[in-house]
Amino acid sequence: MSRTTTWASRQLPLLVTAAIFAALFAAAAHFYEGFFSARVFISLLSENAFLGIAAVGMTLVIFSGGIDLSVGAVIGFTSIFTATLIERHHVAPGLAWMLGLAAGAGLGAGMGTLIHFFRLPPFLITLAGMFLARGAGFWISTDSIGIGHELYGRISGYEWVFGAVVVPANALFLLAVMLAGWGVAHHTRFGRTLLAIGGNEQSALLMGLPIGPAKIGVYTVNGLCAALAGIVATLYTGSGNPSMGIGLELDAIAIVVMGGTLLTGGRGHMLGTLLGVLIFGTIQAAILFDGRLSSWWMRIVVGALLLVFILLQRFFLRRKRS
Repeated sequence: MSRTTTWASRQLPLLVTAAIFAALFAAAAHFYEGFFSARVFISLLSENAFLGIAAVGMTLVIFSGGIDLSVGAVIGFTSIFTATLIERHHVAPGLAWMLGLAAGAGLGAGMGTLIHFFRLPPFLITLAGMFLARGAGFWISTDSIGIGHELYGRISGYEWVFGAVVVPANALFLLAVMLAGWGVAHHTRFGRTLLAIGGNEQSALLMGLPIGPAKIGVYTVNGLCAALAGIVATLYTGSGNPSMGIGLELDAIAIVVMGGTLLTGGRGHMLGTLLGVLIFGTIQAAILFDGRLSSWWMRIVVGALLLVFILLQRFFLRRKRS
């Protein structure tokens, strides 16, 4: 078998994801005038920036065969936590952001420690983390808090102009985090260790890989990404809200799976997660362009696509075993 054929076989889930995105975008461009434009494409990134950032951390967790249900709650907690610090306690935004990131990373590290040392199921531990973060957010404030600091206005209003293409700050944040995630996932020992753990943890242990530090580290990074997503969400909305991010962890998981990452771990690509964000955004944008469809069609289409990708994953696994 040639090297090109081997590469195509290994990256088949990623290629399928790219083909589905291209087909969806082309179909929407055919039916809706004005859809095929740089402005719409950039909006797919900017409108889903904090979801995409959360999906980067989720991708790394799923690489290792784990799951994290707390990301949506961490987004809500970080948003109201930083908003309260800035507006009510007059803390500088930079310091408030660092404290929010530290809180998210700390929760992730705690969950990773419990999962590794006590051999507890990630589903249950992160479920407890979800309730903890959501409860802490509502304990801080049950109402939304607007952020009027001038730095927020400058950052949220920033646009990078490249010819006729205008890229807002949200999209730039997402692309920067995606690039960093790609580097960590595919060009560091940490990323390769996560894939090895997800493929077969016992084999990874026999190979002498640092299983414990990698597991704790990946949940720490995921908590950091979720907290960063919460900060970006406050820049996007101009406020903090304890109910922000409800159900977002499920959207993040769906994006990762649609991106071709195996839900059982051990195989995937960060580029696929970016394509998953674009697929998610294309469906959203098409429904808005149509104007006649209920927003619930978004869930229906994503659910159908998710089932398709799960069946494809099953097919690829059987093919690999045979």
